[in-house]
Amino acid sequence: MAAATSELLTGWCLFGLALLAILVFCWVYVRKYQSRRESEVISTITAIFALAVALISSALLPVDIFLVSYMKNQNGTFKDWADVNVSRQIEDTVLYGYYTLYSIILFCVFLWIPFVYFYYEEKEEDDGNTCSQVKTALRYTLGFITICAVLLLIGAFVPLDIPNKKNSTEWEKVKLLFEEFGSSHGLTALSFSISSLTVIGMLAAITYTAYGMSALPLNLIKGTTSAAYERLENTEDIEEVEQHLLRIKSKCRDGRPLSSRDRRAVQQLEERLRTLRRRERHLESIEKSWWTKFCEAIRPLKIVWGVFFIIVALLFTVSLFLSNLDKALHSAGFDSGFIILGTNLTNPLNMLLPVLQTVFPLDYILITTIVMYFIFTSMAGIRNMGIWFFWIRLYKIRRGKTRPQALLFLCMILLLIVLHTSYMIYSLAPQYVMYGSQKYLVQSNKTVDGQPRNVTTFVSKDCDADAPEDQCIVTRTYLFLHKFWFFSAAYYFGNWAFIAVFLIGLIVSCCKGKKSVIEGEVDEEDSDMSDDELSVYYR
Repeated sequence: MAAATSELLTGWCLFGLALLAILVFCWVYVRKYQSRRESEVISTITAIFALAVALISSALLPVDIFLVSYMKNQNGTFKDWADVNVSRQIEDTVLYGYYTLYSIILFCVFLWIPFVYFYYEEKEEDDGNTCSQVKTALRYTLGFITICAVLLLIGAFVPLDIPNKKNSTEWEKVKLLFEEFGSSHGLTALSFSISSLTVIGMLAAITYTAYGMSALPLNLIKGTTSAAYERLENTEDIEEVEQHLLRIKSKCRDGRPLSSRDRRAVQQLEERLRTLRRRERHLESIEKSWWTKFCEAIRPLKIVWGVFFIIVALLFTVSLFLSNLDKALHSAGFDSGFIILGTNLTNPLNMLLPVLQTVFPLDYILITTIVMYFIFTSMAGIRNMGIWFFWIRLYKIRRGKTRPQALLFLCMILLLIVLHTSYMIYSLAPQYVMYGSQKYLVQSNKTVDGQPRNVTTFVSKDCDADAPEDQCIVTRTYLFLHKFWFFSAAYYFGNWAFIAVFLIGLIVSCCKGKKSVIEGEVDEEDSDMSDDELSVYYR
């Protein structure tokens, strides 16, 4: 029992260290992008907390795999301390951890984030009555709470198999529903709700992450245009606009008023001139900053990182393609959610993760790297594209200038994408996610000189779907991921869409030229006060 406690403590201590690192990362990340002039304490705390909970739930995956793997020896036998009660205790500990984290995620997605978002929307329109703002925000949030309740009810009752007895009454059927719901401790209801959010996260990953996986490395390789060159071009544009303004204004020197067309042209040119002068100030600040000189000095390192990231992106895409191809050729079909028993076409990550899992925490480090890679590539995609609702662009994400509402949207999208990463890792390494490095014993007849004899031996074999239930322990993560076949089918088609968008994004990113050194930092909608807000990055 002492050994069991030691193994359990090791896994949870590393989880605690990951928790601390996640909180620091989320705080730095949110503070980097939030607007200094429009920052709000509540929206900042909400964004940090929501993103941290999503990352913590992903950090629980390797702990889950580590604990089930260390219950067994490498020869396939259970360790002395891993009796039924201890195994159940460890499984329940992880399960309750998922219950807690996923319940908090539902709370954030359907209550906390919508309420804070609508509160600040109302605050901008009605800056006086706080009570009215809270009431309006609660009214809008009620719709999200209703959606959450519907998802929980569907997950709790609809998928369950109810015996169809002719002599059973409707009350007996309803009673049986509640009995089965109680026996599962709400696992099915919570799994359905989280899977629904994961599908939305899949769509966000297809939109932003797939494109960011190509945009981020190619931007690092290409670099940005020279600040001095951009400043020279900007000065020429300023002179051109000023001359155009003088030509139009010269028409009214004799006292004649300008036509409506000329007045509109003057207004547009003056707005254009203000934007160009603001660009001039930013370019001048960047050209003189020590940060620009430092970036120029480490330019070769950026190219190396860019090449490394594009190799990782191609490796990830090839692995995902092989995994999906394996499902297309060897799975049980659409009705089973394209679930595959065993691995027929292996891929690099599927081979690497089980090997690293035997030396804890190497797999932990790799999964953390994969999740952070998804975060950075997703952020690159969001920064390049902005936040859209179909064809309507809602917000831009810019360093030091992101509004509170946009920050909440950003963290909501990242939360959903991180939720989807658990299934992405399962798609790439199903055996690793289900069983870790567990083995089980298989009976074999011993052969001597080519003649079988009645000598029975046992050989160890990697746990798979054919293994006896009492010999291999399935991770709690897998129970949440595969309660419903139709979600698995959606993930399967989503993976093909992810690969297609990545290839399209790769072609687009290759065709695009270098980015401006102040890409996204200056916008026509910005005020001159925003210059002071951004200048802190270039001093």
